[in-house]
Amino acid sequence: MARIKEFDRDKALDSAVGVFREHGFDGASTEMLVKAMKIGRQSLYDTFGDKWALYRLAVERYAFAETDAHIQVLRGNPRAVDGIAAMIDRVVASADQACLGVNSICEFGQSRPDLTDVHLAADHRLRHAASERIKQAQDAGNLDRSLSADAVVDFLIASIAGIRIAARGGAGKEKLESLGQLALRALGQR
Repeated sequence: MARIKEFDRDKALDSAVGVFREHGFDGASTEMLVKAMKIGRQSLYDTFGDKWALYRLAVERYAFAETDAHIQVLRGNPRAVDGIAAMIDRVVASADQACLGVNSICEFGQSRPDLTDVHLAADHRLRHAASERIKQAQDAGNLDRSLSADAVVDFLIASIAGIRIAARGGAGKEKLESLGQLALRALGQR
């Protein structure tokens, strides 16, 4: 008689996200994962496949949730420019928590096509929502209309990554807030 799995797959995957956020793929041992996920080694393999398959699922889960959170904040203010500012403020406020998206790009670049596909899907969704809000802010006269919306999106995404990398490197709250304010000031805000 087959044994019934006695764990919540989503909770276990969330725990794996936490391990990978903090330690990356190479730094996360299988022992660390099974301990955090509160499952046996065989259950990990039976449910998620090997460590790489688990990592890819964790990155996908994280990227989807983080992109959704960015989009919700972007669209959460009547004025588009306030949504853009709120997104940067959100990044600054949570920068003390490692970003699995940025960390996985730093760890693997584009060397793993299956992981690159996850990043590109999240990037596409965020770029679409951000571009929409940037154009609205430009139409309202709150952002420079001479700037290409695509260039502004590139700048915002690079700023988000830079803030998160600075935090990972030890930058304190004051420095991170300054980086966020400078990013907005470069767009003509704050």
